Amino acid sequence: MYENLTIIPYLCTMKNYGTILIVDDNEAILTAMRYLLDTTFQQVLTTSNPDDILKLMSQQEVHLVLLDMNFSLGVNNGNDGLLWLRNIKKRHPQTPVVLITAYADVNLAVKGLKNGAADFITKPWDNDELVHKLKDVLDRQDDIVSLDEMEREHIRRTLDHCHGNLTQAAELLGITRQTLYNKMKRL
Repeated sequence: MYENLTIIPYLCTMKNYGTILIVDDNEAILTAMRYLLDTTFQQVLTTSNPDDILKLMSQQEVHLVLLDMNFSLGVNNGNDGLLWLRNIKKRHPQTPVVLITAYADVNLAVKGLKNGAADFITKPWDNDELVHKLKDVLDRQDDIVSLDEMEREHIRRTLDHCHGNLTQAAELLGITRQTLYNKMKRL
């Protein structure tokens, strides 16, 4: 009855998502996150002090930051997190930052996304959903193409379409022939 059954061994989750830095002023949350994310990330760094963020990121490569939005006692407007988000993006623009807060509202999420956050998670979180979102953010990073790469590909396709005619390609691109020539030299 089972002679044609192929058995595929269950593979444990590979720790292939690099290093995550978790920043939250609540030690219990840091401990829970460390246990939760240890099987997904090669390294899980945590700090309860946001002043340590840039120092930690300068000492080693961090692939993702999970950043709490509030660090001042009794304040829950998210301004602390937005400030640190801007500082991280200024110094490490390629590192995705996911914001997490217990005091979530749509306006705060929009502010975070406008300031460069990759995603927004609310506390309490669902473990599976949190892991999925963090993996998704990192997977999307691989799909991002630089503007130079996009321009290079667009010029190449336009030149192919025009069978190498620079004048015609420049017209289609809406630039002068000389500008196209200069761009080709740079690329």
